[in-house]
Amino acid sequence: MLTIKKVPTVVSNYQENSEKGFEGCGRNCLGKCCLPVSKLPLYAFKEDNSNLIGNSVEKSSEEQPQICFLHNLLLGQWEDRMSRGLFRYDVTACDTKIIPGRYGFIAQLNKGRHLKKRPTEFRVDKVLQDFDETKFNFTKVGQEEVLFRFEKSNDHKRRFFPTAPPVTADSDSSSVVAINVSPIEYGHVLLIPQVLNCLPQKIDHGSFLLALHFAIEAADPFFRVGYNSLGAFATINHLHFQAYYLAASFPVEKAPTRRIMTMKGREDKGVIISQLLNYPVRGLVFEGGNTIQDLSDSVASSCIFLQNNNIPFNVLIADCGRRIFLFPQCYAEKQARGEAIQELLDTQVNPAVWEISGHIVLKRQEDFDDASETCAWRILAEVSLSNKRFNEVKAHILEAAGFQTETEEKNRDHEGESIHDQPSPKAVAHLPQDCMVFH
Repeated sequence: MLTIKKVPTVVSNYQENSEKGFEGCGRNCLGKCCLPVSKLPLYAFKEDNSNLIGNSVEKSSEEQPQICFLHNLLLGQWEDRMSRGLFRYDVTACDTKIIPGRYGFIAQLNKGRHLKKRPTEFRVDKVLQDFDETKFNFTKVGQEEVLFRFEKSNDHKRRFFPTAPPVTADSDSSSVVAINVSPIEYGHVLLIPQVLNCLPQKIDHGSFLLALHFAIEAADPFFRVGYNSLGAFATINHLHFQAYYLAASFPVEKAPTRRIMTMKGREDKGVIISQLLNYPVRGLVFEGGNTIQDLSDSVASSCIFLQNNNIPFNVLIADCGRRIFLFPQCYAEKQARGEAIQELLDTQVNPAVWEISGHIVLKRQEDFDDASETCAWRILAEVSLSNKRFNEVKAHILEAAGFQTETEEKNRDHEGESIHDQPSPKAVAHLPQDCMVFH
C-alpha cells in the first residue's frame, strides 16, 4: 500500500472537530437528520440540452436569468459568509502575481493553508475507495456554510427560491454549494452532488453533467470548476467539485493544442479532442458536442475509465463549460515511492487541478519571492505522465469515450489558429435586474 503524508486542507469549520467523533446533531447540519427539513435557498437550473452553436450554449434573447447567478447570488452569498467570519483567513489579502514568461503562471502566497498540525497519511495507490462515514464528510457541515441548493428545474426554467420547499426524504437531487473555509481564491466554493447519498469521490455521468451545468450557469470565463480524484490530491472521500473566480487567464487555457480526434459516422456527437502542446503537464482537451450531454458524457466516460484503471487524474472545466481539460497524473505516486525531487517537495506545493492549470499556491515567502517560469515548469513537469505512458492512456481514453481511430493532425499553431493569438477572456456583463426571484 502506497501512502503519503500531507496536511489535509480544512474545507469546513466542522472538519477538525469531526476527528473526535460525531455524536448526534442538534446543530443544523447537512445530514439526514437536518437537511430534509431545511429551507435552504434553491437555484434551479434549466437542463438545456440544445445544440452547441459555435462552442457556445444557444440561449434565447428573452432567457437571461442565469446572468445574476455568479455575481449576485454565488459571490454575493460568499461575501456574506466572509462578513460573518466563517473563513479561516482573508484570501483577498494574499499576495498574487503573474510570473514573467511565455505563459504567465500565476503565483499566490497563501500561508493560511499551511496549517500547524500533524500530517495525515493518505493512501495514493487506490483511486476508488469506499465511503467511510466515520471520517469527515460533508453531511457534518453546518448549514451556515452552505450558500444554496443547486438542482435541475422541474419546469425547464431557471428560477431562484430564497426559501425553498424542504428536501424530501427520498430525494436524490439535494446537491448543495458550500464555501471552502480555506479558500485558494475569491469565491472559492464546493459543489457537492446528492449530499445525502454519501457518494465517494468518484465521477459518474450524472455528477459530471451537474458540474458542467454549474459552469454554464456562471456564464463567466473567469469562473472555473475543478475536480481532483483520490491519488491526485483530493483528501476528502465524499464526492465534490471545486470552483472559484479569478479574473486572469490560466496558463493552460493559452497553451497550443493539436486536434487528434473527431467522432465520425452514425455516432457523430460533434465532440473534438485535442492534445496539449508545449505545456509541462500532458493532457487532453474536450470541446464542442452537438449537445451539452454529448460533451459531458465524453469526458465522464474518460474519467470513469481512469478511475476503473486506478489512474489518478484532475479535471478543469473552463470557458463557461466550452472547454474541458483532463490530466492523468502521477505525482503522489512518485512521492510515495520516494522518487519525487526533494527540492520540489520542500515547496509543499500540492499539484492538484488549480496548480496544474497554472495557478500555483505557495506557502513560503522565499518561494513566492523567487518564483519563475522555470521553477513553475519544473514543479508541474513532475506531475505529468511520461510520453510513452501518456500515449498508452490516451489510446484507452479515446476508446472509452467512443471515438473511432481516424485522426486529424490539424495543429492549432498553424494557419492563424494558435490559442496564443486569441484575446484573453473577458468577464460577462452581469445584469441583476434580469434574474427571476420566486418567494
